[in-house]
Amino acid sequence: MIAEQQPDLKISVKQTFNIDADLEVPAFSEKNDYVPEIDNNYIFDKETTLAILAGFSNNKRVMVQGYHGTGKSTHIEQVAARLNWPCVRVNLDSHISRIDLIGKDAIVIKDGKQITEFKEGILPWSLQNPVALVFDEYDAGRPDVMFVIQRVLESEGKFTLLDKNKVIKPNQAFRLFATANTIGLGDTTGLYHGTQQINQGQMDRWNIVTTLNYLEAQKEEAIILAKCEFLKNTEGKQIIKNMVQVANLTRNGFANGDISTVMSPRTVLTWADNYKIFSDLKHSFKVSFLNKCDELERPIIAEYYQRCFGEDLTSSKSNVE
Repeated sequence: MIAEQQPDLKISVKQTFNIDADLEVPAFSEKNDYVPEIDNNYIFDKETTLAILAGFSNNKRVMVQGYHGTGKSTHIEQVAARLNWPCVRVNLDSHISRIDLIGKDAIVIKDGKQITEFKEGILPWSLQNPVALVFDEYDAGRPDVMFVIQRVLESEGKFTLLDKNKVIKPNQAFRLFATANTIGLGDTTGLYHGTQQINQGQMDRWNIVTTLNYLEAQKEEAIILAKCEFLKNTEGKQIIKNMVQVANLTRNGFANGDISTVMSPRTVLTWADNYKIFSDLKHSFKVSFLNKCDELERPIIAEYYQRCFGEDLTSSKSNVE
């Protein structure tokens, strides 16, 4: 049981996150199996990082909103990693039910006999431990699941476990975060199928809502370069620069309503990884992004590619299709 562990030191925000702020935040001196691994190449967004740190240091409920692939969940994990704060992620897709969160009766063997015993779910377990619980795709949660979560959104919110006639008081180091694509307002673009509106009473219980946008081009290039050693040369740097330019054209095109599929930083990294595998820039672009797009929109995306690389995407002589 990790419940006995509590933050036992303070770390400098300036030294740890390279943010010009004279702040100190609580942290753990030792890590356990629930603490994420540190990505030394991760680049922190100042506003998002400060919002997440406020959640950790002041026990505030923090929601990070933004387009897919901007690194919302990873941002929370990387802050937790540097604080040695245990962190557990739960994806609120349509398969997550109330029972998954709360728990259920299970048959166990004790003293050679089969008995029925209640097994607590991830929510009661997290509440009783010094854990940062992150709900991914928060706006895709089922209504019955969302009402269960609403009970613990208050900073001192106690959780009544009816199945065991038990009232759970949150651990002093329990923290709650969420990521969302639509800030609980539903989706009118068709980009995020399955998302839905969240009632205002629940949204009001989130103390801090921050938006994580796509990075500046130079920062995004630096991330791709740091993760792709084989491109660390003059030619490779130019390729990455052009890749990010293509991605930004898709983002502008999406914002203007020209296309319905957008390249995230994750997609750019996948493109670079596939380029290493196939040694064919055009083919790796097709399998990483173009083939996922609406056929009617592919000529527009091919034009984006031509603008950045000066080559016609359809004229590839590669026989790997």
